[in-house]
Amino acid sequence: MSDDSLGSPAEDASNEWDPEAYDDDTGFVHEYGGSVVELLDPRPGETVLDLGCGTGHLTADIAERVGGSGVAVGVDASAEMVERARETYPERRFVVADAREYAPDRPFDAVFSNAALHWIPREDQPAVAERVAALLEPGGRFVAELGGTGNVSTVVDATLAEVRERGHEADHPWYFPTVGEHAAVLESAGFEVRLARLFDRPTELAGGREGLANWLDVFGDSLFADLDDAETDAVVSAVEDRLRDDLFDADTGTWTADYRRLRFVAVRE
Repeated sequence: MSDDSLGSPAEDASNEWDPEAYDDDTGFVHEYGGSVVELLDPRPGETVLDLGCGTGHLTADIAERVGGSGVAVGVDASAEMVERARETYPERRFVVADAREYAPDRPFDAVFSNAALHWIPREDQPAVAERVAALLEPGGRFVAELGGTGNVSTVVDATLAEVRERGHEADHPWYFPTVGEHAAVLESAGFEVRLARLFDRPTELAGGREGLANWLDVFGDSLFADLDDAETDAVVSAVEDRLRDDLFDADTGTWTADYRRLRFVAVRE
C-alpha cells in the first residue's frame, strides 16, 4: 500500500491487494519513494532489506545501486504483491514473509521501508522496531517513510463519517504517528534517531475524475468491511460530493489527497 504491513500493507489492516491496480492507480507510491532511496544512499557491496516491498520497484532500484557485490532483498506479507515483483524483476530476490518473524541467516547493513510501517497497528510498533534492530549489524541504519499524523485526514474523516451515518462501525485503520511518538518507539528499541521530519506532501491521484474512487478501492478495504457493494458505492459517491470543493480541480480534472509524511533515519546503537 507504499501507500508503499511490514510486508506490504497486507495483513494487519485486512486489505485485499490487486498488484495491477496498485501499480496503475497508485504508482506515485514508488515514484515518491525514490527520494527515500536517495536518503538511504545504498552503496556498492551493501546488504539491504526492503520491508514492505510491494511490487518491487524500489527493491530493484536498491539492487542496482548495491551492485553485484551487494544484496537487496524485498520482503512482503502479500503473496500477490511478491508474485508481481518476481514477474517484473525475475533477477531480484523477493520473499513472502511477515517481517516480524523474518529470520535471515545473516544481518543487514541497512533496512529500508517506504509507505509500509503505517499498516502495522500501534500496539505492534515496538515489536516491529525491535525486530528491525535485530536484523541490523551494529551501526546499521534504518531509513523509512510512513504516513505521519494528519495524513489523508480529510479523506479518512469524510469516509468514516459517511460509513457511520449509514449505521456501520468503522475505525481509523492506520498508524500515523507524531515525530515524537515514533522517535520514542525507535529509541526504546535501541536506535539513535539521526533525522525525523514531518512534512506535507499534497499528492495528485491518478485516474482523473475517478482518482479518489480508485484510491479508496486500492487502500480502503478496512473502511468498507461491513458494507456491501451497493453501500460502498454510495459511500464513495457521497465522499466525492463532500470533498469536491476542497480536493478536486475542475480545470485539470484531478483529485489531490492531503498526504503528510514522516521520514526518519535511525542507527542501531
